[in-house]
Amino acid sequence: MKKQLIIRIDEELKNKFSKIARIEGKTASEKVRELVSTYTAENDFAAAVDSLWDRISDKIESRGFKPEDIDRKIKEARSRKK
Repeated sequence: MKKQLIIRIDEELKNKFSKIARIEGKTASEKVRELVSTYTAENDFAAAVDSLWDRISDKIESRGFKPEDIDRKIKEARSRKK
C-alpha cells in the first residue's frame, strides 16, 4: 500500500524541480520516488558495509591483534604486489 510523504520546500526550488522532472518526462512525484529509492538503496548498501567492517574489526580484536599489527600486515601485503 502506497503512503504519502509530505515535505515542505521553497516555492522556487519546487518549480525548478518540477520543470526538470517534466524535461525528463516524469512527474515531480515520480522523480521524488526515484530519488528516495536510489538514496535508500545506496544507504542500505553503506549500512551493510559498515556492519561488515564492524564484525571484521570485532573478530580481529578478539584474536588479540592491535591496530599496529593490522597496519603492518597491510603494508606487507601491498609490498608483495609491487
